[in-house]
Amino acid sequence: MTGQEGGARRDAARRGRTDGVGTHIGGTHSARLGPAERVAALGRMADPAQELDVVVVGGGVVGAGVALDAVTRGLSVGLVEARDFASGTSSRSSKLIHGGLRYLEQMNFDLVREALRERSLLLQRIAPHLVRPVPFLFPLTHHVWERPYVGAGLALYDSLGYSAGLTRGVPGHRHLSRRRALRLAPALRKSAFTGAVQYWDAQVDDARYVSTMLRTAAAYGAQVASRTKVVGFLREGERVTGVRIRDLETGGEYDVRARQVVNATGVWTDDIQELVGGRGQIHVRSSKGVHLVVPRDRIHSLTGIILRTEKSVLFVIPWGRHWIVGTTDTQWSLDKAHPAASRQDIDYVLDHVNAVLSVPLTRDDVEGVYAGLRPLLAGESEETSKLSREHVVTHPVPGLVMIAGGKYTTYRVMAEDAVSAVAHGLDRRVPPSCTDRVPLVGAEGYQALWNSRHRIARESGLHVARIEHLLQRYGSLIDEVLALIDENPSLGRPLSGADDYLRAEVVYAATHEGARHLNDVLTRRTRISIETFHRGTAVAQEAAELLAGPLGWDADQVKREVEYYSKRIEAERLSQEQDTDQEADAIRLGAPEIVPVAEPEPRRV
Repeated sequence: MTGQEGGARRDAARRGRTDGVGTHIGGTHSARLGPAERVAALGRMADPAQELDVVVVGGGVVGAGVALDAVTRGLSVGLVEARDFASGTSSRSSKLIHGGLRYLEQMNFDLVREALRERSLLLQRIAPHLVRPVPFLFPLTHHVWERPYVGAGLALYDSLGYSAGLTRGVPGHRHLSRRRALRLAPALRKSAFTGAVQYWDAQVDDARYVSTMLRTAAAYGAQVASRTKVVGFLREGERVTGVRIRDLETGGEYDVRARQVVNATGVWTDDIQELVGGRGQIHVRSSKGVHLVVPRDRIHSLTGIILRTEKSVLFVIPWGRHWIVGTTDTQWSLDKAHPAASRQDIDYVLDHVNAVLSVPLTRDDVEGVYAGLRPLLAGESEETSKLSREHVVTHPVPGLVMIAGGKYTTYRVMAEDAVSAVAHGLDRRVPPSCTDRVPLVGAEGYQALWNSRHRIARESGLHVARIEHLLQRYGSLIDEVLALIDENPSLGRPLSGADDYLRAEVVYAATHEGARHLNDVLTRRTRISIETFHRGTAVAQEAAELLAGPLGWDADQVKREVEYYSKRIEAERLSQEQDTDQEADAIRLGAPEIVPVAEPEPRRV
């Protein structure tokens, strides 16, 4: 930045706050999840003189939501995650915040109403910097009956969006003739549809949302640590009194004492239940969803598209300079950490989207592929597409709360229910949830900064398109990123081979957002691994060298990080050439796990 005003903002960012914009709770670095903060958090959690009110197992969207809900009710909170934050389901979704039209068709009005209320909260109050409206075109293929049927459903969808005094936050639906629809989506094959209806939902970078929520929880006092695996439960008779954790970065093991433990591990729910001594009261089945990423110019459209399939629906979702196309819905019983997409999965998505495109997509158009697992509550049906997306909270043994099921959009409701169950197990009165009124860090002041983006661009020396990119990723925390550039102007350059992202964003991922390894940055803090044809390999060396300073890597560790990432991408590419899940899974598992560099033992505080 240049000028007096820009300098003042940078100084404020260095002090851990901004004057009236993006205020950090609790003082300097309170919302940081850097290496020093991780060591300190582990030290506090492992302090034998301390007993937390609650420790949360799982750093996905539900676990992060539980931590934030609990800490904002005044509870002392720790959260541990075995891998990187959001490394499972919560970084591999369709990246939509929506009510779920297919649940409306199943007459599940309560779930749709609840999800649409949450959509409004996220758009307008909790995270306006991360969640934004997105339009979809629903092509009609039948004359006479389909338009009134779909129109009535979308009218109900819109009306359910009004609840609790909130506006929808998105425009209402509208009917279009085929000619008007083709103006919005020239990519559609004229003979493939008879007309269309356009409606609106919302989208989010799912992994970024989770890391921002965890930073918010840390700002209110939660202790948060990734790469920290639960290897056992502490017990006093039948009562669970905490967890035993292994720091996967150093190999050290520690006991974390807590009055209540919340298991929020999604598809790993059954595995955690086994550590307690049995399957427990919840059984979760995994459904695999595969998405493809293609360049924006491959599909000529101003709007997203939603298509019916024989099992569910297929989305074509705008994603910056790309489209996300998906998803599949098939049962998965193989490796949960690295679900693999097979050739069959990719061909399924291509075949269904090509049914309506005038210029079909080919495998050569695919930049990225990702596969995620939905945690579905088993018991209702043999078909994964029919299993319950509603959530369940149970208290199988004293001191342990289990939560599973649900969908990304309703994470906050799930978290509220889980913490309310925790409250029953505590020996004091716990206030009600307030997370419907707690903005995430970066939300406060975002709109004012967005309105001032041209001025910020002039002061920073960055193009306004760069400022818009940063604001939509960091909101009012943009000052912290700009401060890094001010201190080292070379960080203001784009990454060579992934020029949507600045070099500063790589450093910021390590210093503020809890990234521990190169894979964390290229796959979740940025989306380079799915947004480039090289899938991140062309920027791996540059990014690893940028991470070396804040993470304390030597040349050998930099080399290991690049080699691991390259082998992971190689294994993923090869797995996507296999015909079956079993073959794809075997090849994906051939990639080695990263070997971390040792760091100091947690401080006892």
